[in-house]
Amino acid sequence: MLTIIIPTLNEEKYLPRAIESIKKQNYECEIVIADAGSTDQTIPITKRYPCKIIRGGRQGRGRDKGAEIASGDLLLFIDADVILPEGFLENCTCEILKRDLDIATCSAIPLSNRFSDRILYFIANTAIILFQKRMPFAQGFCIFIKKAIHDKIGGFDETITFGEDSEYVGRAAKYGKFGVLKPNIFVSVRRFEKEGRFRLTLKYIYLNLLRMIKGEIRTPVNYDYGDF
Repeated sequence: MLTIIIPTLNEEKYLPRAIESIKKQNYECEIVIADAGSTDQTIPITKRYPCKIIRGGRQGRGRDKGAEIASGDLLLFIDADVILPEGFLENCTCEILKRDLDIATCSAIPLSNRFSDRILYFIANTAIILFQKRMPFAQGFCIFIKKAIHDKIGGFDETITFGEDSEYVGRAAKYGKFGVLKPNIFVSVRRFEKEGRFRLTLKYIYLNLLRMIKGEIRTPVNYDYGDF
């Protein structure tokens, strides 16, 4: 069985689209919403759907809390602002089984008509594919992992304030086989729209270089979970 875990905080605008795209998959799965204390209509909206709702926290903690109550032996961590294309779950799980993967991610397609957005995501997707064997990493909008591996590594490092998803996948890949799946997932570009394309790209480059040089970032980072 597959358990889909979504950390949320004030996601009334985006979460319904994500859940509706899951419902259209025609694939048996469990949905866990790990909410960090939303003050908008996120929880009332979620209660309209067959979801488990638990108290979460920031992204890493929310994912860990969701995994604690997951019934599935395969977990899928996604963000509240993604949309799953038709057949996504079936195609991904079939590929995971066929390739005997323990951890996996997929490429992202931006929900944007801007050419610059598609170029930026193309570069990011290409990097993930090229480095999947030597330096496995992924973003929190799509991480498949066997629950046994998640439990073995103790889940996410909740002290990390940036890149906790990539650190998690890198650590998990030491105990299982990692791969990038062929299906794509649709992702929001609201961070680009909030902070600006150029500014956010430079910010990501700087923070990831900092991670490589000095290690994981555990000091406060200007990253507003509520807005993003």
